[in-house]
Amino acid sequence: MIALLLLVPPLQGGPDSAEQNWTHYVRIGAYGLRSDNAERIVRSAQEDGVFGIEVDNDIPGRYESFVDPEEKLEAIREVAGKAHAAGNRAFVYIAGTECITANADKTPHTLAKEHPDWLQRKITGEPAVFGGGSAFWIKKGDEDVWVSPYAPAWRKTYMERVRQIAGTGIDGIYVDIPYWMTHFDGWEDTWASFDDYTVAAFQKETGLDAKKDLKLGDFSDGSFRKWIDFRIQTITDFMQEIDQNAKAINPAIKTIPEIYPGIEEEAVRVGADVYSLYSVVDAVAHEYEFGNGDHMASSRTALDWFNYQVGMHSFRAFARGRATWILNYSWDGDQKVDRREAMMNLAVSEIMAGSNFWDAPGHSMAGSNDSATRRKIFSWIKAHEDTFYRPRTSISPIGVYFSPKTRNYFADEFISSYRGILILLMQKHLEFQVVTPRTLSEFQGRTLILPNVRVISENERAWLRKYVNGNKTLVITGEDATQLGAAANVVRFPECPGRDYYAALQKSVAESTPDQEHEFLQNLKSEAMLRVTASPMIATSIAQVDGKPHVFFANFAGLQGGVNPIQTPQTGVQVTVSGETNTRGFFLPFLGDVQPLTGTVSGTSVSYKLPAIEKGGVFWYEP
Repeated sequence: MIALLLLVPPLQGGPDSAEQNWTHYVRIGAYGLRSDNAERIVRSAQEDGVFGIEVDNDIPGRYESFVDPEEKLEAIREVAGKAHAAGNRAFVYIAGTECITANADKTPHTLAKEHPDWLQRKITGEPAVFGGGSAFWIKKGDEDVWVSPYAPAWRKTYMERVRQIAGTGIDGIYVDIPYWMTHFDGWEDTWASFDDYTVAAFQKETGLDAKKDLKLGDFSDGSFRKWIDFRIQTITDFMQEIDQNAKAINPAIKTIPEIYPGIEEEAVRVGADVYSLYSVVDAVAHEYEFGNGDHMASSRTALDWFNYQVGMHSFRAFARGRATWILNYSWDGDQKVDRREAMMNLAVSEIMAGSNFWDAPGHSMAGSNDSATRRKIFSWIKAHEDTFYRPRTSISPIGVYFSPKTRNYFADEFISSYRGILILLMQKHLEFQVVTPRTLSEFQGRTLILPNVRVISENERAWLRKYVNGNKTLVITGEDATQLGAAANVVRFPECPGRDYYAALQKSVAESTPDQEHEFLQNLKSEAMLRVTASPMIATSIAQVDGKPHVFFANFAGLQGGVNPIQTPQTGVQVTVSGETNTRGFFLPFLGDVQPLTGTVSGTSVSYKLPAIEKGGVFWYEP
């Protein structure tokens, strides 16, 4: 075995280690896998600089292969072997709770016809069965169904298929949209599923009858809140069981769900909450649409770009050392926007936030809008992957609290406050850290902001009390659920500055400035050793990478959705380092080479003037 291991070529991406694995270094390309094209797929991936090959060969999501998977399993086995021989990694697509039967109008053997009890249902009993035209991927004559995660016979076979896939040697299982059916026309407000299996499971857990005891859609109803929590936990448990079954066969395999909801109310509605999911999987692939925003890069507004940053920084905080993949779309035939520029804008926004870039044309997972541009981007990422994908740690951050329960029950009120605070901080170029219930005990910053947080557990409340007693500053905006008494270091803003600032941004990003929230900023008591001077149209994030302070810049100045994809270069950007003068500065422009910088010493500080920032870049300094 040792001799065989010595023959395996080195991987193209970063090293597998206890700290990080291959999922952190992927440069993804997607391909349709058949029984005869594994070699062609891997060769194409190598030529294009792809590391992390997604292959579409859905076994449980197609009824024919759900019943008989052997042919597809052999194809997966072959592509895994070819990828490993080339020093690459491969992962295979499978559906979550969706299953399609091809040509269902011509056969009696469909999932719905043979297993109607498996189907998700509205409270009125209508089954989740759809035909061609219900979604762009459902062909005429096909049957598309959504299955209850509690259907025991289906779940048993599904997990058997997961174990068989893991046994092929493939590096990852990519589970697409493991959702409750609430996202097709006519199903948005159903809060499904009310099939017999799900209703029985809920009653066993809570003692409540989901068909009679809930006020559907009423977030003030305690029973409906239990239904919300139950639905989220169900999808989380489903993904955890997939992970456990796969790793029982291959401990090294990775599980990666694809999720389109992010931090907004959609996560509650479909039940797939990335905050919950990150704790039970190895990475999450986000098809992120940031609420009602536009996830086509070519048509995004300036506010869309900043919302996108908020989402990605939240995901990175939820991940706690796991990888964040972004499957989004840069261009879909917009004749006024150069597809190459749109691709680069999407890439720079994702990379600077520490997410992995996945280019795809239109709304397809496979292919590229422009292969030459993708090769250029991938080559640059590979050359500088340690800068972007080694772990980022905080220096002296201002904390911003993400409260999952508040989001679950008061999504609109919470998200506007939370977004407004984070955008304000990134436009003011202050170091921030998204803090969650899981990371409260690890937070070392001297200021923590609760943005309209309305639901706080006793454990959270006890930690906040300890934090305040440690002479640290707690800033409470909007509703106050802390039950803390008055204190000099507990600052309250009954009218949330984040919500107000977000409302101003919605009217006009160009006419808004974080300085308009002067009183709020004064109370943050930032002790940053790094001070960044730059336009508020640049989003910054500050962190240490391998012990070296870094500032990541994404420039959104001048971008106009559907009109102009080329940024206005930002000049006069300066970084001042306090307390250290014997340092060397460096700047890495997007798609460029590292440039050494000469600092100007003044007293106990040194200032670095950066070159003009076009799309984005990174500054760092070393002793």
